[in-house]
Amino acid sequence: DKPTIAAINGAARGAGLDMALMCDLRIMADTATLAESYINVGLIAGDGGTYYLPRLIGVPRALELFWTGRVVESAEAERIGLVNSVVPAGKLMASAHELARRIAKQPFEAVRAYKRAVYQGMSMNLTTHLDMVSSHTSILRDTPEHREKVEAFLTRKK
Repeated sequence: DKPTIAAINGAARGAGLDMALMCDLRIMADTATLAESYINVGLIAGDGGTYYLPRLIGVPRALELFWTGRVVESAEAERIGLVNSVVPAGKLMASAHELARRIAKQPFEAVRAYKRAVYQGMSMNLTTHLDMVSSHTSILRDTPEHREKVEAFLTRKK
């Protein structure tokens, strides 16, 4: 239920890339590179790459990367949605920690509900998904964090 952030610094090849794909968010150093390199040794991605990569960048791009083993530089990775952002190598960990802190400041139960709704919603029709989100909303309305945020909002409006 907790958000996961990959900080990619260096060459993430094969299983290294697949582990990054398993994370919710990915930040990449401008000097890092990525590749689904299994094809270069006559194998298929066995660590979740064939599940995650097409969902992130689409089937045609994913198949190209699987079939060619081509190295993806940071600018392209950001452009095609493989990573959320690219930062200077020397600022990678600071950037990842800052993002983690920003998320950690949010109400945990709402963060968890978003993660569940997004991932579970990918295999649901819209009606089922909206029913699930309605259930999450009902639970979140009873949390102390929600009440505190609403009170703070109303206090600012006065």
